[in-house]
Amino acid sequence: MFDYKRNRDWAENLTIVMQLGLTMAGCIVFCFFVGRGLDRWLGFNGVFTTIFILLGVAGGANVCYRQILEITEPKNKVDPDENGHNGS
Repeated sequence: MFDYKRNRDWAENLTIVMQLGLTMAGCIVFCFFVGRGLDRWLGFNGVFTTIFILLGVAGGANVCYRQILEITEPKNKVDPDENGHNGS
């Protein structure tokens, strides 16, 4: 059996890697089908598919980059509302 308590760090890192991989793949696959649909509708031979795959790679890389920044940013930032001040 898998002991989560002993392998917690390993399991958390695996979930992060899987999340990033699926995010990137999802962006590329979605853009592929959008480009393919436009090519079929407008009668082109792969022009929009190529363009949208490149957009999917760029968009997926951007989303993955933001996710990595969110994961690695320090957790000690203080929210002004947490100090009991209501802004008045």
